[in-house]
This record gives sequence, C-alpha cells and structure tokens, in this order.
Amino acid sequence: MFNLLDPAILFFIFGVLAGLVRSNLEIPPQISRFLSLYLLMALGLKGGFALSKSGLTAEVITTLGLAVALAIVIPALSYLVLKRFLGGFDAAAISATYGSVSAVTFITTIQYLENHGIAYGGHMAAAMALMESPAIIMAVVLANALRRSPVTGPGMSHGGTPLGKILHESFTDGAQLLLLGAMLIGALTGSAGEAAMAPFSVDLFKGMLAFFLLDMGLMAARSLGDLKGMSPWLLVYAVVAPLAHAGLALGLALATGTGPGPGNGALLMVLAASASYIAVPAVLRYAIPEAKPSLYFGMSLGVTFPFNIMFGIPLYTSVATLVLG
Repeated sequence: MFNLLDPAILFFIFGVLAGLVRSNLEIPPQISRFLSLYLLMALGLKGGFALSKSGLTAEVITTLGLAVALAIVIPALSYLVLKRFLGGFDAAAISATYGSVSAVTFITTIQYLENHGIAYGGHMAAAMALMESPAIIMAVVLANALRRSPVTGPGMSHGGTPLGKILHESFTDGAQLLLLGAMLIGALTGSAGEAAMAPFSVDLFKGMLAFFLLDMGLMAARSLGDLKGMSPWLLVYAVVAPLAHAGLALGLALATGTGPGPGNGALLMVLAASASYIAVPAVLRYAIPEAKPSLYFGMSLGVTFPFNIMFGIPLYTSVATLVLG
C-alpha cells in the first residue's frame, strides 16, 4: 500500500531530509518554474490525447460536475468549521487553501496509477482546472464581507479587493492556461500528436517529476518553521481535513449512477484531499493581507502535502479501487 519505494517519492523524502539538515542544496527558482510548467504541459497533452479517444461520455460529464460541486462545497464547509476557533480572515484563507487543489499531488497520483496499471480518464486534468478557482473567489467574497461588517470592518485599513480582478487573475493564470491549452492541442492532434510528442510528454516525465519533487521536499522542510507556535488543532485539521474531503468525494461518486471508475475516483479523491500551496497563497497575500500566511502556507505545504504524497495517494487509490472497482 505504501508509496515510499517509488523513486519520485524517495527524491521527495531526500529533499525533506536535506532541508532538515540545512544543506545548501537548492533548485534555482527559474529551474523550478520550468519543471512546474513542463509537468503541466505534459499532463495537459496526456489528457488531451486520452480525451480524443474517449470523447464526451456520460462519465466524463458526471465527473466534471462532481469536481465543480466539490470545489464549492469543500471551502464552504471548511469555513464553517474553521471560524469556530479562528478569526474570519484566517478561516477564509485556510478554507480557500484547502478548497483549491495541488497540481503536484495530482500529477504524482497520475504517475502512481500508471505504475500500478490503473486506468484513468484524460478529462481529469480538466476537473483539476475547474477546481482551482471557486475557493479563491469564495474566500475573497467572504473577506470583503468581513471588511464591511460593523464588527470587523471599522479600523481596517485594507479596502475590499475587486472581485473582477480576482476573476481575471484566476482564469488567466499562466499555469492554468498552459494546462488547458496543452489539453486542447492534445485533443485536436489525437494519435498522431501523441506519437510525435511521446519523447517529450512520456519519456521525460518520470525524471522531471522526481526532480520537481526533490525541490518540493526542500520547500516542505523549510516551511516547517511556520508551524512553530501553531495551535495543535490546526495541525490535526491539516491531516483530518484531507481524509474527510476525500471521503466526501467518494460519497458523491457513489451517489451518482454513472460515476467515475476506480482510477478517476482515486483522482477525484486526491483533488478533494489536496491543498494549494502555490496559486492560492500567491493570491491571498494581497487579496486577504489580514490573514496569516504562516497558517495557510505552513499547514498546506508543511503537513498536508507530505501526508498526501507519502500516505494519502496509496490510501485513496486503495479505497477507490475497493469501493468503485
């Protein structure tokens, strides 16, 4: 069941250990950015090639609908839970972080499924793209409402963030556009494009993912400092919330008559369980400056991301295979 002997995961663990001993090992930011864009482009192409073969089936439509539902329900429920023991701005920021998705966790799961011969649909990359923005928009709306509140609003120096600006940045984000563009190109070129791009999108993929996870391990180790002084309840939440969100995804999948198969179900659970540590924190830093970055960034990258990479992925896949197989 455990995922720890996969080379890519071992590079992640190695990166964490190197960071903990304060090694000067470092991946230059430009290289890290390139690796991220490569993985998204390769994922989009794989998804497009697969989608060109399967077409728009009932399962595809149902799964995309489930993804949108989860992207709305998870941040709403998270906010209701978190505001019981946190201020409104911190609750909104953390709910956005856990309501959005981690592309790296998703890509690592794709590799895990391929290593174990579990089929999945190319449309799941589109599901990931659909789930990225709703939580950000909900958090900004909540924060703007808090600023106008007679309880929270007086004395606040930061004005409301224009929703139009957030919408524009959410839907024109370069990484997301690259993913969708590559998927469209893959769908249009089909089998011929797949054969032509195989040396790029298939042969190099495993090595690039291992290199990127090494960088993620270094980042995760450095983010552990943000956890100092954090409430133990938040640390518990960072582990329990992914399990609860994955269970919610599984429940919704079971409730549909034409729901996803084991591979797609596992990916849906992973998307629901993951937390953003790149796109959402980048937006929240200026959209909700009242929230503490050490909370939402430290929880997502320092706890939830390593938990999902090392233990969550095989757990969700096993459960999806058992229940949906």
